[in-house]
Amino acid sequence: MPSPTGHAARLVLAVLLFTFAMTPVAGAAARRPTPASAASWTAQPAVSGSRTDGGRPYFYLEGPPGTVLQDRLSVINSGTAPVTVRLRGADAYNAEDGDFAVRGGKGSTGTGAWLRTAAAEVTVPARTRADVPFSVTVPTGASPGDHPGAIVVRSGDRSVGVRLQLRVGGPTLAALTVEDVTVSGQAIHYTLVNRGNTVLAPRIAVGADGVFGTLLRREARTLPVELLPGQRVRLGEPWRDAPALDSVTVRLSVTAAGGAHSEATARAAFVPWAPVTGGALLLLAAVAAGAYRLRRSRRRSPDDGGPGQSSGDQRHSERRHLVKAGAES
Repeated sequence: MPSPTGHAARLVLAVLLFTFAMTPVAGAAARRPTPASAASWTAQPAVSGSRTDGGRPYFYLEGPPGTVLQDRLSVINSGTAPVTVRLRGADAYNAEDGDFAVRGGKGSTGTGAWLRTAAAEVTVPARTRADVPFSVTVPTGASPGDHPGAIVVRSGDRSVGVRLQLRVGGPTLAALTVEDVTVSGQAIHYTLVNRGNTVLAPRIAVGADGVFGTLLRREARTLPVELLPGQRVRLGEPWRDAPALDSVTVRLSVTAAGGAHSEATARAAFVPWAPVTGGALLLLAAVAAGAYRLRRSRRRSPDDGGPGQSSGDQRHSERRHLVKAGAES
């Protein structure tokens, strides 16, 4: 029978173990802090107190050469810890597939180089918004038209680009060309070039005619790309029901606001190369076999000189007979 002293000792030990398990280790919270969410902050154009439409999707500034334009950027920290961000201006351009992209830190020569933020680095407290003023100084020699750019906001491994559309006063020109049209497999490829000084949202219509009539008709539709001034992009148009055997003329017509318009054509031959190649090989084999049989038949069928004797041998034999006859006479 266990003694009362033993029961008491076991009870004390159990209480101590429970207390130790429930007590946090000193400094554990400091070694494993709860990281702030990567999406705990955002950047966008500042909204004035009188606006009720939810804000602006991007900055739009306009002025003649030699002016200084100003606006404000809002950095909103919705997390529970302070966030430090760095800011810089950048030029915008079209990637090869037409997507909007911004240049690196030292690659800007336009809007990105003309833009200055009030601070290059800003620390935003938790659950706080910081409005950062910035200015764009338009050079006196800046060309008229659109000069797209962006303010790049970076914290850690995350970057956000807030678009800025700058229009410099002066005459504008909307000009667009479609070039290098090719047909490959089940797709039509082409290049769009913005030869004006305004941003364009191009529309395209596609048609194709074969030997026996119309093969493809697609009405004009807006492409999911914004073509920046001076930029070119390579795009593709799917054609999954392309013919298996035909000679085709493809026509592309592109338009954009401001009177921009361009057309281009390309010819393509659709040939099922596998069966055509196989048929050509069979034909060559048949011709070779016929030629071989013809040569063999000629070797087996001598001319007038008897079996196995060629006409040349026959003439040589006749000459020998004539010589012998003349000698005997």
